[in-house]
Amino acid sequence: MDNATFRSFLQVLPPVEFACVYGSSLHPSNHDKTTMTDYILGVSDPKQWHSENLKLNKHHYASWMVHLGGESLITGVADRIGVGVHFNPFVTWNGKLFKYGVVQMHDLLQDVQYWEKFYLCGRLQKPVHIVVDNLDVNSTNSVNLRAAVSAALLLLPSEFTEEDLYAKVCSLSYTGDIRMLFAEDKNKVKKIVTGQFDLFHSMYKPFLEEYEAKKLLRLSSTANNQIHATQDCDLSVACALVSALPPSIRSQISKNGELTETGRVIHDTKVSAREVAANCLQRILRQRVMVSSARQAISGLLAVGGVNATRYLSKKVSKAWRSWR
Repeated sequence: MDNATFRSFLQVLPPVEFACVYGSSLHPSNHDKTTMTDYILGVSDPKQWHSENLKLNKHHYASWMVHLGGESLITGVADRIGVGVHFNPFVTWNGKLFKYGVVQMHDLLQDVQYWEKFYLCGRLQKPVHIVVDNLDVNSTNSVNLRAAVSAALLLLPSEFTEEDLYAKVCSLSYTGDIRMLFAEDKNKVKKIVTGQFDLFHSMYKPFLEEYEAKKLLRLSSTANNQIHATQDCDLSVACALVSALPPSIRSQISKNGELTETGRVIHDTKVSAREVAANCLQRILRQRVMVSSARQAISGLLAVGGVNATRYLSKKVSKAWRSWR
């Protein structure tokens, strides 16, 4: 699909502050007409937005939510049970399938900058196609991408390829995701990276060059024009990487040890060893992703209603089982 098609679907919805397309519809090789096109929509007031959308597109919602509480129930389930995002899947328009998730702009920006729930920030660490961006989320997301690179480098060995880096970045938001246990393709990360490699490259190349200029990385080109990287695994590099992580992550890492070799404190974060920081980071992200994915799974099943929930789950589980066979 092209940008005009992505934008045209939004014309049937109330206005939004931010819209991006993510997922398999961005794969250059994906010509499957049955693939759902996935959107994240940022709005200033979700309750007001859903109220308007119910007048325009009541059929997008589960009937029980429409009849029992309307916009108040929709936002209540999203905020109190889920992580603030309400999804409407299996929306048919112009012979194509769409799914859109609606979130308050404040919540979107908080997750992108601070990794509070590590849900939407994970979506935006992977390639997306931005359709509407009234508040310049694309610029704000650079903080998220830099932190993702730093996290991935902490978890990678001293030598790795460009593909290894993108796979590690991609896996950050799947570590601990309960869907990976039964409802996701076990080769999902590899398929995302290989299918969207050029998009990952254009997203992360500026940060690789930035880290090379800071002497945190040494980059060289392989025969097939991929980047091969080496990094020092000493304490000073670990501290520099930790300093680029969101504040709450840094403070949790600081509780696991002090930076005894140099006596320096980087952004209030004390690190005794790179391995300690890496293990702590992995535990923090796994816990956040596990909680968010569980909450969103329950919220999502309630939001889509019985028939669509069964349809959605069977599609996911079928794909997962094929990958395990």
